[in-house]
Amino acid sequence: MDTLLAGLFMSAFLSATLLPGSSEIVLAGVLSDGTISAGPAILAATVGNTLGSCVNWGIGRFLSGFRYHRRFPLKPEQYERYSNWYGRWGIWSLLVSWVPVIGDPLTVVAGVARTPLWLFSAIVFAAKGARYIAVAGAVNMIS
Repeated sequence: MDTLLAGLFMSAFLSATLLPGSSEIVLAGVLSDGTISAGPAILAATVGNTLGSCVNWGIGRFLSGFRYHRRFPLKPEQYERYSNWYGRWGIWSLLVSWVPVIGDPLTVVAGVARTPLWLFSAIVFAAKGARYIAVAGAVNMIS
């Protein structure tokens, strides 16, 4: 059981960084297995995914001076697109931080914009937690 939660946590953590991954599938698998209840599984996935997003925030916050370097995780045109989005919607754009393709770059831009980490974490935790609750609900309906 602890191994399953640790694996779910790591999957969610890595999926939140700029690395590809799909922690929703892992959560669905863990829940359909039936050995772990939804509460601890949702919490492990949400905490892991939020911490992974904090890594992105840190990349943006501490490496923003290198955003034109060829190894910065966002190309300049991507950075401009997501910066415009963040500039228009502000911190509330983080409510879509759970959306594939859009969410990860937004969390980097939030770091560049120097969004306070406590506020960033609270909004991202709520958004990602809601997504995992929805996934758990769907798995429960199917089972």
